[in-house]
Amino acid sequence: MRGGKRLVRNRHNLQAAHLDERIWRARWDAARWFLQADGEAGKRYGNETIRVTPDGEVSIRLPAPLAHLANAPHCRYVLSARVRFAHRRAEWADRVHADRAVAYRIHLDPDRDRWYLTASWQTSPALAIPLQAALAQGVIGVDTNADHLAAWRLDVHGNPIGSPRRFRYDLSGTADHRDAQVRHALTGLLAWAKSCGVRAIAIEDLDFQAEKTREKYGRRKRFRQLVSGLPTAKLRARLTSMTGAAGIAIVAVDPAYTSKWGAQHWQAPLTGKTRQTTRHDAASIAIGRRALGHPIRRRTAPPPAHQSDEQWHRTAQARPGARGREETRPSDTGSRTGCMPPDRGENAGDQCAQHRSGRTAEQLLLSL
Repeated sequence: MRGGKRLVRNRHNLQAAHLDERIWRARWDAARWFLQADGEAGKRYGNETIRVTPDGEVSIRLPAPLAHLANAPHCRYVLSARVRFAHRRAEWADRVHADRAVAYRIHLDPDRDRWYLTASWQTSPALAIPLQAALAQGVIGVDTNADHLAAWRLDVHGNPIGSPRRFRYDLSGTADHRDAQVRHALTGLLAWAKSCGVRAIAIEDLDFQAEKTREKYGRRKRFRQLVSGLPTAKLRARLTSMTGAAGIAIVAVDPAYTSKWGAQHWQAPLTGKTRQTTRHDAASIAIGRRALGHPIRRRTAPPPAHQSDEQWHRTAQARPGARGREETRPSDTGSRTGCMPPDRGENAGDQCAQHRSGRTAEQLLLSL
């Protein structure tokens, strides 16, 4: 019997257990007043018998002899009270949105005279896969902004495919509303990644926890507010749990100069009459190329014939092993021999900063 041995011993020793017969009888009955159902993967909200919607509505599917008691279609009885999980609520919501199995148990607490609903599920450990295997089908570069995620799909060679996508969210209102907005945006991002067959998502390794003070940015109040509004920690935690369940890898890259160099090398070439490429879209390409190990600078066409070099430079992009391949080429204002040092040109700059950590991408979570 459920609770039989312990409650039976208390029944024969009511004084030692500090109980009377009425309280003992209430506990004895409560041990048998329960309803539980195992989860079912693929069913709506992860359970067909006891269904809990994301907003807390609980409904029970009644058997055929009790179908006359249903107050909702399809032989379901909807409870008047709403539930809210205080512990690991975000993880539960991720599973419910993905229709993954969640087991529920409804039971009575006789001491508090209150009914409770307990949710449980089984988690499987994530299997790490090599970075090359995750990037075999390309990558989706994601640029994080205060009100949306700008994403663009790239092939294994770093070329953008199709059109950019934007997944918007509104971070105003209550904490539950903000959490739901972030989850909704990430759900759309993961659904798009699955439809494309991409197994990796590249994001910037942003962390503004200690770098959003006045000492860091001075009197730039609007910029400090913008930095504080970026949901970096919430996105990181939510994306880690959701991608682990979806079998998609996360690749974190160095965020240095992704917006600046993306706009410099990719915004204008991808802007046309039918598509207006924004700075954020170009930054997503820069993030994806850095995750793939390619430089951000795009390959340009060879110079025309009958000039000083006579087509000696076939492309503006050097070989991967060449030194200074990320540096800006000298300007044309020097001598015709091209002997001007690289750091003296009109548009000179050091783009090797993206490789200052020794690697272009860092593997945060790669799971199947």
